[in-house]
Amino acid sequence: MARRRFVFLALVVGTCCALTAWMASLLGRDGFDLLDVVMLAFYAGTLPWVVIGLWNAMIGIALIHLDREWLRTVVPLSGLDEARSGPSVIESRPPSMASRTAIVMPVFNEDPDRVVRHLAAVEASLASGGDTTGYAFFLLSDSNDPEIVAEETRRFDAWRAASARPDRLHYRRRTDNARQKVGNLEEFCERWGDAFDYMLVLDADSLMSGGAIRRLVRMMDANPTLGILQTLIVGLPAKSGFARVFQFGMRHGMRAYTTGSAWWQGDSGPYWGHNAILRLLPFRRHCRLPRLAGSPPLGGEILSHDQVEASMMRAAGYEVRVLPIEDGSYEENPPSLLDFVKRDLRWCQGNMQYLSLLGWSVWRPLGRLQLALAILMYVSAPLWLGFIALGMVRVIAGGVDPANGLAFGQGVVDGVAWSEGVALFATMMTITFAPKIAGVLDILLSSAKRMRYGGGRRVAAGATLELLFGMLLAPVVAVAQTSFIAGLAFGQRITWGAQMRDVRVVTWRQAITVLWPQALLGLVAATALALQAPAFLPWAALLLLAWLLAVPFAVLTASPAVGAWLERYRVCAVPEEFHRPAEIETLRSRGRSLAPVGRSAGPGGPMAPSVGQGIGPSVVVPARPQS
Repeated sequence: MARRRFVFLALVVGTCCALTAWMASLLGRDGFDLLDVVMLAFYAGTLPWVVIGLWNAMIGIALIHLDREWLRTVVPLSGLDEARSGPSVIESRPPSMASRTAIVMPVFNEDPDRVVRHLAAVEASLASGGDTTGYAFFLLSDSNDPEIVAEETRRFDAWRAASARPDRLHYRRRTDNARQKVGNLEEFCERWGDAFDYMLVLDADSLMSGGAIRRLVRMMDANPTLGILQTLIVGLPAKSGFARVFQFGMRHGMRAYTTGSAWWQGDSGPYWGHNAILRLLPFRRHCRLPRLAGSPPLGGEILSHDQVEASMMRAAGYEVRVLPIEDGSYEENPPSLLDFVKRDLRWCQGNMQYLSLLGWSVWRPLGRLQLALAILMYVSAPLWLGFIALGMVRVIAGGVDPANGLAFGQGVVDGVAWSEGVALFATMMTITFAPKIAGVLDILLSSAKRMRYGGGRRVAAGATLELLFGMLLAPVVAVAQTSFIAGLAFGQRITWGAQMRDVRVVTWRQAITVLWPQALLGLVAATALALQAPAFLPWAALLLLAWLLAVPFAVLTASPAVGAWLERYRVCAVPEEFHRPAEIETLRSRGRSLAPVGRSAGPGGPMAPSVGQGIGPSVVVPARPQS
């Protein structure tokens, strides 16, 4: 493993140095000044994150297509039996009958219909495999909206009444939201932790097949030093246009990327907070999170708890691994750009808290690196925008036609340098989108995978649309991240509440209220270039259009009509739309059988939570689980 990490480090450092030197040669053609130095520093700061993505993807696709034993190479665990063909690469013998697993779903003012449907579908999938022992289900509610609490109770009671094993189903609601999700899980561990060996954590929109759960449990049984095993999570079939296109790109991009990262991270892998199984005893002993010094947003309770818990688990001597295969582990993605940005900024706030954790002496090297990478993921955005802004200032100040030379201050760079600049731009675009390119190649190189996606032409068409989508999305999100990070220094923060998961209309007013900074930035930059350096407009077109079109982009991609059209013609369709697994069919059938209850659906979606309402009914605490 040390050799793999050395090779990966050499690849990343070597690539970053080469790209930095290339940029330095361009900026220094007419001599260096302070602006050049700052631009080069910003540029170098953006490189590690994208270069790591490049090599993760390259290593991942090479392993998948050149190593017949690639899964065992990446995940050398006992209990992992690799098949040489077919979509299911791990056989699913029952786990040890001695182990007991709690399947827990912590929620806060989520849609009760969705929550119970997803948990019930998981239970049904386990039961369909003949598994009736060794598992118990816990709905851990922190909800404080009276209507939602009442509906949670009603729907859970209905599920319990219809279940063949109601003794396995438990509903617990706290009467406060102390320490939020972390406190919710801590109370579960204190109350019920002694009764279980493992805890499988689900989000409100999570779905897992019974086969996937049994495989995780079996692997935990076979590997006593394995503390956390994270699954690769893929998006459920979506009706929202935004969610469809976004998760199509994530689907093929994450597969190669995660395989490559698992190859060198090994036993110090990531934990994403859900759709993962945890060994309860070491989790309870070693993963209790402290409260950070200072006040929010950067102090107080640790919000992005998952990777901190993973690093603490590894520091205690237990392995943290990711299983990089698509194997019955699902989630739902935000239905609109506005919801995506809100969720992303929540993660940004949580990850930036890691700045005060990096100096802890307890971390192993890879645990510290995981926290640093989580910070870098968001710091890259302001560095990139800073580089772009300084570049535009220099171009506007020079005001020279690039056909005759590129002005930097008083000097002029010749056509050769201009050609090198274009080549560097193309190289950076390729590196940035390397994980998605590798993912598309992974599909196209396999006839079985092409068939799962409906054929090569459909894959190519979806990938082209998603590439354009990504080019419009990234600059919009970068501005949001940059302004939010700047605001954190002045106490700006975002509330961690229930996420929007249902298809909804985004009005022009809503989009303008959130995205006016991007539109204004695009207008100012386009005007300045048009007046001072019009020849540069074609080269800046993609960036400027992303900002100028941010508002209509948000409205259009959230439109139910657009989503319905994409679904009808299976544009950006995931494999589960062509061959629907039993657990997804169960989820859909339960949705059709349940009539809407509670509030009517409005712009915020069904059962949209209210803010600031009082505490609901008393907590429901079942007896100690028996099986």
